[in-house]
Amino acid sequence: MVRTSIAAAIACMTLSAGAATASAQEAREAQLIGFHQLCERGDKPACVKFGMMLQQNRDRHDDWRRSHPEFFFFER
Repeated sequence: MVRTSIAAAIACMTLSAGAATASAQEAREAQLIGFHQLCERGDKPACVKFGMMLQQNRDRHDDWRRSHPEFFFFER
């Protein structure tokens, strides 16, 4: 009985952590989109922040290349 409760608690924590990570990634992507839009309108600080976010999140590049190819205009 105790083992079952512990296993259930661990499963809940794992699922919660996954949901938190997913929402953090979505928030990061939303912020990246905002910086990209501001950059296209000529906001130089937004361009710098956009570039910094791209650099800091290199592990997400493949996903972002598929979903937002306009982020990687400099590679064309």
